[in-house]
Amino acid sequence: MSATTITLQKVKPTEADALLAISKRTFFDFFGPLNKPENMEAYAVTAFTPQKIQSELDNPDSEFYFALINDQITGYLKLNFKNAQTEFQDPKAMEVERIYVSVDHHKKNIGKQLLHFALNMALQKQMDYIWLGVWEHNHNAIGFYQHNGFEVFSNHEFWMGDDRQNDLLMKKIL
Repeated sequence: MSATTITLQKVKPTEADALLAISKRTFFDFFGPLNKPENMEAYAVTAFTPQKIQSELDNPDSEFYFALINDQITGYLKLNFKNAQTEFQDPKAMEVERIYVSVDHHKKNIGKQLLHFALNMALQKQMDYIWLGVWEHNHNAIGFYQHNGFEVFSNHEFWMGDDRQNDLLMKKIL
């Protein structure tokens, strides 16, 4: 399996529509077959709105990056710092809230490049650790993060429509 080289580009506030499109598409491509359609739609009503994406882009403690191949968006990354973190708001930690790659670009090591970018960003910002949440049934992602030095340290529940689900919280000490 050879790596496809990507270009990373920080998402600008004016690119909210493109971010919304890749966010919704990648989320539905991955989680849609694993969840009831009505639960996916119930989640999407609040998670994938232009207003929510714009507010996330406007947050000075969050950063989004597009993964590009030949100027085409193939995936994206969301990093949270300080109070933008979804759980701990630890000023010496960085959260990787989202890493998504388009289905047609899986198996090209794009996720690995996005994660390594995040790790380098955390090191540059002199963070003590990097953390993320991953759905307990996403065994490929859990293995990927473990292979890259992350360990489970907690969990949290969330709702996908009327289905209570569980994320494993994983971190890597830097």
